[in-house]
Amino acid sequence: MADVNRGNRPLSPHLQIYRPQLTSVTSILTRITGNALLVGALLFVWWLLAAASGPEAYAVANGVLTSWVGRIVLVGSLWALYYHGLAGLRHLVWDMGYGLELETAEKLGWAVVGGSVVLTALTLLALI
Repeated sequence: MADVNRGNRPLSPHLQIYRPQLTSVTSILTRITGNALLVGALLFVWWLLAAASGPEAYAVANGVLTSWVGRIVLVGSLWALYYHGLAGLRHLVWDMGYGLELETAEKLGWAVVGGSVVLTALTLLALI
């Protein structure tokens, strides 16, 4: 049966009421990095197909990926890979029933963010 008092109930509070929490921000970032990794994978496949297609196609793809915009996309993809992987490990820990306390969950969130930045920096230093 339909709720006849629907108009008299208060609306749920949204972003105007609640401040963003680290766990919600990291959850959103996990979704965004998952989609960004798909874009990075498509670029990688394009680069491989261009390499298999011949020198002209490879020169175009390599030129795009080694340009300043391409390098930013590649570094962003590297960070997204580390972030998404560490967030997946955090969720695995949570699935086992550990780290669900608010303080521990916040520490794990900061560990994912900081760890992804550190791993990205270390990888870039190793490649230079």
